[in-house]
Amino acid sequence: MTSLATSAPKRAFWLALLLNLLWINASEVFRYFAFVMPLMRGALPQIQDVAPMNLPVFMVWGVWDTVLVFAATGFSWVLLDRFGPTIRNAIYAGSAIWATVFIILWLGLWNMNLATTQVVLTALPLAWLEMLIAALIVRWAMVRGCLD
Repeated sequence: MTSLATSAPKRAFWLALLLNLLWINASEVFRYFAFVMPLMRGALPQIQDVAPMNLPVFMVWGVWDTVLVFAATGFSWVLLDRFGPTIRNAIYAGSAIWATVFIILWLGLWNMNLATTQVVLTALPLAWLEMLIAALIVRWAMVRGCLD
């Protein structure tokens, strides 16, 4: 017999996805406007229109955030489901996603002289905190879903 009601794990996943959509978008916007954009503009003044803010950039940023939300939520969910929804495993999951996405991104930009050491050393810890909180949100939703 199939149930038309959404199961608790499905509800928990969708809750985690929604909360991470809000969290990651807010975090990305804050990090960009407060740190990355001014640092990049200060470091690369010779590049015309570096770190612009216009419709095409916002559209690409929307794609980036969407991929990031699904990756952070999905991979955290899989890792916590497989290894257990402990705080330690959430820290491992958030750190693994951070290393996979952000270290590769910023290391590549730094290696090509498209980001300064100051920008990288500012952006990476903030991105790690973002992914750590995203994984903890997944853990919270997962544990909460088990209690329903």
